[in-house]
Amino acid sequence: MSERKQTVFPSPDLSKMTEIIIDHRTKIYVTPGTDIEEAKNRYLYRNSIRGTR
Repeated sequence: MSERKQTVFPSPDLSKMTEIIIDHRTKIYVTPGTDIEEAKNRYLYRNSIRGTR
């Protein structure tokens, strides 16, 4: 019987990413050079439509 190899997903290096604070308990990390307001609005939009399904 052959063994399956486990897929290893490396976690991103957060020190190389930009932190965006959404509220007092929510933070997201984006690549440097990303528009902060656009990323914040995309996050809030995705969260708002997630609750309507």
